[in-house]
Amino acid sequence: MDATKKIKAVLDQLNTVMVGKSAQVEASVACLLAGGHLLIEDVPGVGKTTLAHALARTFGLAFSRVQFTADLMPSDLLGVSVYERGSESFVFHPGPVFAQVLLADEINRASPKTQSALLEAMEEKQVTVEGATRALPQPFFVIATQNPHDQLGTYALPESQLDRFLMRISLGYPERRAERELLASEGRREYADALPAVLSALELAALQQAVGRVHVADPLLDYVQDLIAATRSGRWFVQGLSPRAGIALLRVARAQALIAGRDYVAPDDVQAVLPACTAHRLVPVGNAGRGAVEQVRAMIEAVPLA
Repeated sequence: MDATKKIKAVLDQLNTVMVGKSAQVEASVACLLAGGHLLIEDVPGVGKTTLAHALARTFGLAFSRVQFTADLMPSDLLGVSVYERGSESFVFHPGPVFAQVLLADEINRASPKTQSALLEAMEEKQVTVEGATRALPQPFFVIATQNPHDQLGTYALPESQLDRFLMRISLGYPERRAERELLASEGRREYADALPAVLSALELAALQQAVGRVHVADPLLDYVQDLIAATRSGRWFVQGLSPRAGIALLRVARAQALIAGRDYVAPDDVQAVLPACTAHRLVPVGNAGRGAVEQVRAMIEAVPLA
């Protein structure tokens, strides 16, 4: 399998749906190639769910969609055991989490109790229901959308939940030319639902293995450690990145390098993915005067290459 051609086919198809959002599309593909979960955050109506649908269709995986609401219960996600008279026993009925891709739409509109039901699934690729542990299908991805936390009816995701997401991206409003195309075609949602699969599960697994083989040189590791140390210095953020976050950053940087057609990670790869990989894990210091993403970018400018 030619990894470069396959990845290009994936990106080309997604860009036919997400007009003018090539950077966000590339970040999303890098996240899934790295084997992580993706959080798409923005105001309603800018294409978050459309992108999630397009990703699930393009990657050719079995998926389910759950609309998160305030009355959604953990059992609605995980499943429940029901007594059946014929067998005179309780039979487990799996919930929508038992899919290769779970589209968690507006995840922050569910209660914290329901949000926490995903913690084990996202970290361990399994769920424990009524004392029994059940493995989830492989691969297993969560692609979640959320609205800004200052909107009515939302519950902020706890830090432990945010840390389970490998990347968080924002789509933003479209440029004028792209918006004109969307207005003329009345949106692209129906296109996303009809997309063919570009990859099979086996091809996706092969690409993920190829990501793991991308070389990371010692000077590049030095640079990554300098960036991590900067987050812990107290100058930029209240608390710094954990070792787990550093490992996650390198996984996505490897995927970014593979997308670029290289078998080694360059500093540009790290810089490109650093905001989306780390901003949702960091809180800027009180006098920063910037959001987390802008603060990460400012820190990148201040940390010299070794």
